[in-house]
Amino acid sequence: MNLEPKMTTTHRPRHFLCASLLALGLMAGCATTPSASGWTPLYDKGSNLNDWTLVGDANWRIQEDAIIADYLRSKTPSYLVSKATYTDYEIRAEFWVDSQTNSGIFIRCQDPTKIGADNCYEVNIWDTRPDPSYGTGAIVDVAKVSPMPRAGGQWNVMEITAKGDALTVKLNGVVTVNARNGKFSKGHIALQYGSGVVKFRQVLIKSL
Repeated sequence: MNLEPKMTTTHRPRHFLCASLLALGLMAGCATTPSASGWTPLYDKGSNLNDWTLVGDANWRIQEDAIIADYLRSKTPSYLVSKATYTDYEIRAEFWVDSQTNSGIFIRCQDPTKIGADNCYEVNIWDTRPDPSYGTGAIVDVAKVSPMPRAGGQWNVMEITAKGDALTVKLNGVVTVNARNGKFSKGHIALQYGSGVVKFRQVLIKSL
């Protein structure tokens, strides 16, 4: 896959674009955009999934430049798990989900063949979770979110920072979690599919 983040060119100042998007209710597109320096794409509108290992039985695929899953052949969630492990870093992921989607980004996973909130930090994407305190924007069993933001039906930007025991989550530029937990210091990254439709069109990582 291409290892350089793709850059786009615009002829209008960014503050003008953001103001226009805000007026249209599309502020999600104005979350911080990373520069090329220091960022490595785990996926960036590429043509393959060479950096990931499939765990579980969902129909993960590349379609329209995005990683998509919308069907689960088993009762347990499916994951794309990074082949590499990481310690301190920032992740920037652009994703789209529907209102019923159960998904998430798992970090510092200890066992790449068995992904869960008991051996990873689970940054949740689930607008309809029965207990919304650990819904979208929360870290399951570690840090609650209140009020819970909604991600369904739009493109979103999630930014996750893990540095030592400090864990921060932002959704569309708004901090949802700022916590400390030292249970896991390094591990794999995993993208989850549990239900609904999920699309990832960019997943970037930067070491800290």
